[in-house]
Amino acid sequence: MSGLFLFLATFLASAVEMVEALTIVLAAGLTRGWRSTLIGVAAGLAVLAVIVAILGPALTVIPIDALRLVVGGLLLVFGLQWLRKAILRASGYQALHDESAIFERQRATALASGQEVRAGLDWYAFTLAFKGVLLEGLEVAFIVVTFGASANNIALASVGAVAAILVVLVTGVVIRAPLSRVPENTLKFVVGLLLTSFGTFWAAEGAGASWPASDGAIVGLLIFYAAISFIYVRTLQRRRTLNLRAAA
Repeated sequence: MSGLFLFLATFLASAVEMVEALTIVLAAGLTRGWRSTLIGVAAGLAVLAVIVAILGPALTVIPIDALRLVVGGLLLVFGLQWLRKAILRASGYQALHDESAIFERQRATALASGQEVRAGLDWYAFTLAFKGVLLEGLEVAFIVVTFGASANNIALASVGAVAAILVVLVTGVVIRAPLSRVPENTLKFVVGLLLTSFGTFWAAEGAGASWPASDGAIVGLLIFYAAISFIYVRTLQRRRTLNLRAAA
């Protein structure tokens, strides 16, 4: 896989997850205070760094074909789940992801929660930020480790993820509001296509297949999955329109 493909894939996937984590962190920080919240963020990032540091080198000892077969299969399952949700959102069968609404819910819950101090920390703010960063970050760690190990370049995959984290964090610090203007639903669609395409590519390579045009086949897979997804969206949109007319 070319370095550009690897960087873009990990950057986009990580950015989507970090936008969701930022919404949780902002809700905690703006309502409960920043000291405990930021300590929770730091703790979550530290745990994620340890996970990547342990799993990354461990995966490199597995034979590359076996690794790509397993990782490709996992990415394919993971990507198809993202793609399914994206298709349902785009066709109107599932509500669009709304960071502003999520932020308001998180903020209301944070305001209503009682004050509990442990080790000098607002425990609610700390745990909310820690869990938000850790849970969303685990998907980032999974993508970094699997993409990096399969491409034999965990360092570049990590750079892509760190760049995404920094961009999202700096933007969040500057505007101090959820990134509701980020086209997150579109990004999720794109990431779903990327994960599905890479998963198909690596799983087939791991099984012994030889792709025409080598890494260039990934572009063909992207176009194929994008076309199929578009057909699904249009078909579901027409079905939904007919159902609404019939129910009227």
